Amino acid sequence: MNDTTPAILLTEATASAYVAAAGFRVGPVGRVGVELEYCVRDPRRPSHRPAPAELLGLLAHLGSPLPGGSAVTVEPGGQLELSSSVGACLSDCTNALTADLALVRGVLAEHGLYLDGTGLDMARRPRLVTDHPRYVALAEYHDRSGARGRTVMTNSASIQVCLDAGTDGAEADDWSHFTRRWWLADAIGPVMMAAFANSPHVTRAGRRWVSYRQALRFGTDASRTRAPRRTGDPRQAWARYALAAKVAMVAPAGDDPAAAEPGARWHVPHGLTMRDWLRGHGPRPVTLSDLERHLGTLVPPVRPRGYLELRMLDQQAGDDWVVPAAVVTALLDDPEGAAAATAATEHLRSPLRRHRDWLAAARDGLADPATAAAALACFTAAQAVLARRRAPLPIRDAVASFADRYVLRGRCPADDAPQAPQRRPRRVGVVSAG
Repeated sequence: MNDTTPAILLTEATASAYVAAAGFRVGPVGRVGVELEYCVRDPRRPSHRPAPAELLGLLAHLGSPLPGGSAVTVEPGGQLELSSSVGACLSDCTNALTADLALVRGVLAEHGLYLDGTGLDMARRPRLVTDHPRYVALAEYHDRSGARGRTVMTNSASIQVCLDAGTDGAEADDWSHFTRRWWLADAIGPVMMAAFANSPHVTRAGRRWVSYRQALRFGTDASRTRAPRRTGDPRQAWARYALAAKVAMVAPAGDDPAAAEPGARWHVPHGLTMRDWLRGHGPRPVTLSDLERHLGTLVPPVRPRGYLELRMLDQQAGDDWVVPAAVVTALLDDPEGAAAATAATEHLRSPLRRHRDWLAAARDGLADPATAAAALACFTAAQAVLARRRAPLPIRDAVASFADRYVLRGRCPADDAPQAPQRRPRRVGVVSAG
């Protein structure tokens, strides 16, 4: 998609078919990609947010992409994002990204800046550092329902692990089949969220969350943040989800390049779903660019974008980002790991009110005994896979160290933060349990 892409008009049927097909591009599994978001801090000026041009300027001499293949972008709150090149395997991806991250850290350190290894910046007020109309419109959309959405946009940082969608054909029970991988990613998702929760916060009502980043995200537009319903056909489920989701923005004149210029104003609709728009209730007909833009604003915990993008992971301290990348890859890309993860987590899935599972994981972490037991089983299985596959020793050591510090003790990184005084909450926290 670029400025010369024709403005292809869509019907509801063609849009649904496109989303279903584009969400799951099938083929052999094994490739790995990782995206790292970091809030950039200046200890000399605690409230300062380096501007995107400043950050990119400091790193420009490293090349684009970086020597290891990573792309560098800046998020709307000034968070720095490194998107790895696609590795043929876990070690290829992590080795290249580790080297690129070290270069970036070194350059920033020379200028008194550092990358904050937590999932949510609670020290600075949410603020956009960009005037790109896409982000201005998205912030306006979120602001209608409170400050949560803008906080997630500007103050949050995550790890996103990207794996192949899976194979197709008659082997629907095979561990590599896209249907089973979709189910398994959803099954292990709350457990991974709990194990790697690293954005603690106590609300005014006295409720403590270990992943307040994810709690805030769930507290925004539910049509774009909750996990899709589990059905027998992931493609159709994703298409229904995408078309039922509310549209956050409409760019002027569809594919007009001027729509991206600073100062351009995008339309921010009220309650318009993509299906409504396709049925003629929007400001103009829907183009393929409109649909792609809409898909990019959907942020469920697991997002199919041709591959599976696991988005429920808070950023970690130091180089512990390697741990969720290794654990998730071992559990989804290995038959024995997949079988063990299924056995450890499938019984935890609420049949009717699945959203409660995600909320509980964001709230309690591994303080819940059943979640803690599932996490321990998943980590044990992942370590066995990594050893059998002869993963590099630094990766195995990182997973073992994390398991010893947290999972074996029923703790997560958020538990390292000082405990705030607890009081009985008078009302439900930032999101409902329904």
